[in-house]
Amino acid sequence: MSFPDPPAPADDGSREPLPDPVPLLGCPYKADPYPLYARMREAGPVHRVLFPSGVRAWLVTGYQAAHSALDDDRLGKNHDRGNNRWRARASIMPEPQHSQLQVHLLHQDPPEHTRMRRFVTDAFTPRRTAQLRPRFQELADTLVDRLPATGPADLVAGFAAHFPFQVLAETIGLPPELAARFDRDWGKVVQPVGPTDPGRPQYEARLHGLQCYIAEIAAHKRAHGEDDLLSRLVAAGDREELSPEELNSMIFQLLVAGQEPVTNQITTALISLFRHPDALARLRDDAALLPRAVDELLRYDSAFELTTWRFLDQDSDLHGTGVPAGDSVIVSLCAANRDPRRFPDPDTLDLERTPNPHLAFGHGIHYCPGAALARTELQIALGTLLARLPGLRLAVDDTELDWTPAVLGRGTLSLPVSYDHRRD
Repeated sequence: MSFPDPPAPADDGSREPLPDPVPLLGCPYKADPYPLYARMREAGPVHRVLFPSGVRAWLVTGYQAAHSALDDDRLGKNHDRGNNRWRARASIMPEPQHSQLQVHLLHQDPPEHTRMRRFVTDAFTPRRTAQLRPRFQELADTLVDRLPATGPADLVAGFAAHFPFQVLAETIGLPPELAARFDRDWGKVVQPVGPTDPGRPQYEARLHGLQCYIAEIAAHKRAHGEDDLLSRLVAAGDREELSPEELNSMIFQLLVAGQEPVTNQITTALISLFRHPDALARLRDDAALLPRAVDELLRYDSAFELTTWRFLDQDSDLHGTGVPAGDSVIVSLCAANRDPRRFPDPDTLDLERTPNPHLAFGHGIHYCPGAALARTELQIALGTLLARLPGLRLAVDDTELDWTPAVLGRGTLSLPVSYDHRRD
């Protein structure tokens, strides 16, 4: 079966029709994708898009369509489903590392996904997170203690780049001596570069460095097993309940996916508050608002802008659009979270919004297992920074912020701020 090109969206004469494919690239798009997402939602739920790598994919933009797609068992996550067109340009990790590090939960379908997910869920329950909360608060306070007594400061370098990893290390049982040696630069391996790219040697060096680090973690836990997530994963590997590739991939996912999105979400949340000083003042003065406010900040500008690849195993209709088998399908969580058909005044930051069924953590079987942990981290991070840094504000015009070029995520590479003083 083959599909004709999708019809161009109707033009009411007030604006130019959307291009086909819609390019998702460039600094204006990364700084503020929401005007483009609004146009796409108005024109229909599914659009062909173009990424910087040259990959053409199908983007789902509306809330109802996104919610349905995230729960659609026709859409699988395993990269083996991708067709040759996708594989020719997709920025995926090269072999042999792809087979060794990319068989984690994000790229698995049932029954493998079901079997593997059960090993991690207990470590991230709300009850377990609540038990660790006092320790997380200590970590946040220690980082703030190290900030300059008065601004300016970079809250990425001084806080957001460290706090999520420290929380993760406590949660999964990463030994302090190994945690101290983690290189945040290794996280960039999820943004592969092509074989002819000048940055390829540096990319491969990061990849090998991270693989060696993962091997050290497994060896340490094998010799010094404790009652923690990493020890349990290594023990499951020794019992052959996880293959060596699955074990390494799950540790890889914990180290990379378990921290960078929270780092980015701290930046997007703070920027949203800086742009809404009345909301910032309310949250600073009333910490009881934090749980509901965090969910609204997640909805308003999510660090997980787009989901990872999904694939249909046969040519199919997706919300009125024909999508060939093996083409990549991606859901825009940010576009869904600003859909006016689901959220009244979606472009308004309302810290007391309820209900708030946002999709910032996804939906369905791939719903983020660390959602409770991430919410707690954000509550502690925002509450601590606002309480201990009176007068917290941007130190530059927000048009000067340097947004991360990551295809799927949102956040800034630095966050220059000023404040009146550091409260002890």
